[in-house]
Amino acid sequence: MLLKRRLFIAASLFAMSFSPAYATEVVSFSPQPPAINAGAWVLMDYTTGQILTAGNEHQQRNPASLTKLMTGYVVDRASISPTDIVTVGRDAWAKDNPVFVGSSLMFLKEGDRVSVRDLSRGLIVDSGNDACVALADYIAGGQPQFVAMMNNYVQKLNLRDTHFETVHGLDAPGQHSSAYDLAVLSRAIIHGEPDFYHMYSEKSLTWNGITQQNRNGLLWDKTMNVDGLKTGHTSGAGFNLIASAVDGQRRLIAVVMGAESAKGREAQARKLLQWGQKNFDTVQVLRSGKQVGIERIWYGDKEKISLGTEQDFWMALPKAEVANIKAKYVLDKKELVAPIAAHQRVGEIELYDRDKLVAHWPLVTLESVNEGGVFSRLSDYFRHKA
Repeated sequence: MLLKRRLFIAASLFAMSFSPAYATEVVSFSPQPPAINAGAWVLMDYTTGQILTAGNEHQQRNPASLTKLMTGYVVDRASISPTDIVTVGRDAWAKDNPVFVGSSLMFLKEGDRVSVRDLSRGLIVDSGNDACVALADYIAGGQPQFVAMMNNYVQKLNLRDTHFETVHGLDAPGQHSSAYDLAVLSRAIIHGEPDFYHMYSEKSLTWNGITQQNRNGLLWDKTMNVDGLKTGHTSGAGFNLIASAVDGQRRLIAVVMGAESAKGREAQARKLLQWGQKNFDTVQVLRSGKQVGIERIWYGDKEKISLGTEQDFWMALPKAEVANIKAKYVLDKKELVAPIAAHQRVGEIELYDRDKLVAHWPLVTLESVNEGGVFSRLSDYFRHKA
């Protein structure tokens, strides 16, 4: 029978950092989520990647200008400088491109010389389709080559519901994404370069004498601390919005796809963010290198060995359930025998919400224990057999 030790872990409010999502199961006894009027939606906890509530989250839908999130992601990772100067080509000039008629533009002209930073702002704040084309030409030598780069990052980020056909998001056969994939992409963007993500919070952009307002109306909502990300709309997609809000040291990401209007997408995203802020906390349940237990070890130069975990682990938990979160560890073997190395797995830590197992992680040794001397091992032999 496996030896078990019950540990009562007091979950503490986290200090903001980025950690991989090791615990992804939904905690039991979650509060009733709000009713959302949209085709698909997701509310994600940024720190853990946990989904707090969702509907049709893997349904493949038209992303419209949310496509530009991937365009910006590729630009941010290209081997270029924000101060590089781009000469705008004819294919980025709306005058000779009927596909751009009635769409969002930065209003570039052929021959304009614009910095990568300004084009990136035009892509994000103005949702400029022309800015997307100019950047794609500069970075990849053409739109098809840039789209290939976008789809390469789709694979790297494991976005299973996503495929891109354009650099800007105008309707195209075979182009699709999902609320879940776009939440994952948004999380990756926020974790990227802070200077680049800051552009998503800009409320307006003036370029070449033309001032345009960011279409994300939640940036003006004084009751929330929204600092991004992006809107999108076509007749086929409906009204899309991804909004991220910071509450103290917590961050949530709301994705709404297929809402009925611009105001409607804002109302649904606000509803999701406020529900998450009211009902959940992001807490640190385990700390790297911190002792969670001590066990007897036989035939070593020490009698006791410290056990813990090698990673920091966070979870988004319903506020009402934080007091009910407890953990215990389970040893892989009934007894520990020296010699044993530090950082060696010896069992598993199990996290419970009341009686429901919600997460588990490796239990490791925090120190090494060498084999004891002859007399020490002989003494252990007789005590062990007693």
